Amino acid sequence: MAGKLRGIVTQSPSDSDRILDVDLSHEMQGSFLEYAYSVIYSRALPDARDGLKPVQRRIIYQMADMGLRPERGYVKSARVVGEVMGKLHPHGDSAIYDALVRLAQPFSLRVPFVDGHGNFGSLDDGPAASRYTEAKLRPEAMAMTESLDEDVVDFVPNYDGQLLQPDVLPAAFPNLLVNGAAGIAVGMATNMAPHNLGEVIEAARHLLAHPDATVDDLMKFVPGPDLPSGGVVVGLEGIRDAYTVGKGTFKTRARATIEQISARKTGIVVTELPYLVGPERVIERIKDGVTKKKITGISNVVDLTDRKNGLRLVIEVKTGFSAEAVLDQLYRLTPLEDGFSVNNVALVNGKPETLGLVEMLRVYLEHRVAVVTRRSNYRLARRSERLHLVEGLLRAIVDIDEVIQVIRSSDDAESARGKLQTVFELSEVQAEYILELRLRRLTKFSRIELESEKDALVAEIAALTTLLSDDGAVRSLVSEELADVSRSFATPRRTTLLDADEVPAAGAIASQGMEVGDEPCTVILTATGRLLRTNETGEFPGAAKRLKHDVVRAVVRGTTRGDIGAITSAGRLIRFTAVDLPTATGSGVNFATGSKVNDYVIGLTAKESVVSIVALDTTPIAIGTQRGVVKRVDPSTFPPRGEFSVINLDDDAVVGASEASDDSELVFVTHATQLLHFPAAGVRAQGVGAAGMAGIKLGDGDVVVFFGAVKARDDAQVVTVTTAGATLTGADPGRAKVTPLADYPGKGRATGGVRSHTLLKGEVGLLTAFVGTEPRACASDGTARELPSEMGKRDGSGSPLVDVVSALGTRLR
Repeated sequence: MAGKLRGIVTQSPSDSDRILDVDLSHEMQGSFLEYAYSVIYSRALPDARDGLKPVQRRIIYQMADMGLRPERGYVKSARVVGEVMGKLHPHGDSAIYDALVRLAQPFSLRVPFVDGHGNFGSLDDGPAASRYTEAKLRPEAMAMTESLDEDVVDFVPNYDGQLLQPDVLPAAFPNLLVNGAAGIAVGMATNMAPHNLGEVIEAARHLLAHPDATVDDLMKFVPGPDLPSGGVVVGLEGIRDAYTVGKGTFKTRARATIEQISARKTGIVVTELPYLVGPERVIERIKDGVTKKKITGISNVVDLTDRKNGLRLVIEVKTGFSAEAVLDQLYRLTPLEDGFSVNNVALVNGKPETLGLVEMLRVYLEHRVAVVTRRSNYRLARRSERLHLVEGLLRAIVDIDEVIQVIRSSDDAESARGKLQTVFELSEVQAEYILELRLRRLTKFSRIELESEKDALVAEIAALTTLLSDDGAVRSLVSEELADVSRSFATPRRTTLLDADEVPAAGAIASQGMEVGDEPCTVILTATGRLLRTNETGEFPGAAKRLKHDVVRAVVRGTTRGDIGAITSAGRLIRFTAVDLPTATGSGVNFATGSKVNDYVIGLTAKESVVSIVALDTTPIAIGTQRGVVKRVDPSTFPPRGEFSVINLDDDAVVGASEASDDSELVFVTHATQLLHFPAAGVRAQGVGAAGMAGIKLGDGDVVVFFGAVKARDDAQVVTVTTAGATLTGADPGRAKVTPLADYPGKGRATGGVRSHTLLKGEVGLLTAFVGTEPRACASDGTARELPSEMGKRDGSGSPLVDVVSALGTRLR
């Protein structure tokens, strides 16, 4: 809507008031353009050469001018803000302090410029007031301002014209790419992602050497952003678009792993978050999602972040839920996955432009070449001036007596200067310098110093002249200086880059079901008492047979939600499911990652331990006790749920239990080296209330050290390990013997069996024994131990062991 704006303008008290009619649209247009110009060029957009906005540049320059170097002490941030506001920046102190804080935050910038002391805020909370914090420059900021006193950039007046400030900083590295930028101007905005300094410098050096390099060439050095918070970038196509045309989008994900945080608890542990996403924001969104029932499968969220260990956000997964599906759900519904829109807008020659990777590096390199050229010209001029003075001084020192006589005979300094110029053929500058000469410079040693200085100046002038005459040499020097910066400040990449095809889209896994399905699995109990499961069934693939830790005591094949029985030393059976057990995956089974069985199986007393695990199907279970009692129990007599006693014990303990069909052999081995085996069919299956029957006849003081059921009698082997009673535990490994079970004659149930090991002097009996196929041995921590490779005689004394054997078992089949 067009209209007139009436304004009253008073020229002076003596003149009459004058009213001017101004066109409203014209006035608004002019005012708006001035405002837009101010925001674009003086506030919001960075310069493509040094990657800094005006306020950031002024802060770094003023701090350098104040001498706040890295090796010096901190000063109050309020003092820095006051100096910047009073001398260079015409806006408020809050804007200056906000910019100062961001320059000090390692989670905001990939390479911070300010070393902050005090509370400079976090992603979830603001900083303390400027009067409470202190600051000084970091070494990287000194590199940005290096050589400012050598006429490397233009200086412009400050806001009131009383002081000068640099129009741009020399910038020893491509800061626009390294630290990125974000700002909203009028009608335009910029949003640039941070990158790895070492990678960016390598790309810049490549572009220096190959000016026609393409985006694909440079992406071999800069494959993608390197965010201060680390994390994972998903979707390289958007990055390629940003590097090509200056605009693109990609997704960032938290770095999360699924861990067994307790025996029965699986958790999602987040150690890195997307760029500029704080843990409190994530926790709030998770809790809000759980409250509104949009997120399921989470029991608790714990923030264990501290200064020593960094970010650690533990998200506990409910029993029976798939941790992978829960994590996938969190990516979809919380800031654990966030988008980043790239808009590379920066000022080039005073005009806002959208830049690709090649253009950003090219603008920086042109700036850096200009800086090195101006610096070299400055140094050449200064060294030429100094050489001129040194030559004049050397000429005067040769006949110093006459110089003194000329000066003494002159009426004043002006006449002395004229006479020196005439007599010694000196320039006015040289004559003035000689007049100001101190007498101590007239020594012989000073002449030697001057001659050495002259030689050095001549060499430097020659080198600078050669450099400035060769554009290729200047570019090579720029490349070498960039390499030096990389060696000083480059750090390893923090962000992992993944193509979109390498990871499923958020929600893809969760859509297949949140809860763990009742799928076939195998549960393993190791000889050192750890439980874990695998997703395989039947025979394991060859790769999985390469055990990384421990040996197997029992294997049960069932389903993830099906019941499994844990037989305890107290004669009880405790039901549990495998749904929350750690899962063994990969090329081998690492039993060290399993849960301790006594922690996982709920309901154990202090003196009770799990001796075996069994399937709760139709196969009878054989149980052997320390006092030689045997019992076969029929699973069909078990109560439908809960824990119960499977054998009545009277001052006795269960030493072994396993599934035992009628075609099995039951085997006892005692401390006194007696071995007895007999058919399982000879022991009638009983109900849970029965006390069992005599299994092996024991001598006075003898106890059973092993009981188990063996199916393949011809393939089974007997391993016996002796112990010396008078030796300190662990000091003598003892002796071991491996013998085929077929060498031992069968005896009837309730008999004493036959001798399985001949004891030597000092040995008091068997420490442990095992009967089964492919026996293996390990230490108490699961480390493998060697057994004799050759078979021994049935009643032999065995071979000495190198290391102590704590447990025996079989390998995973």
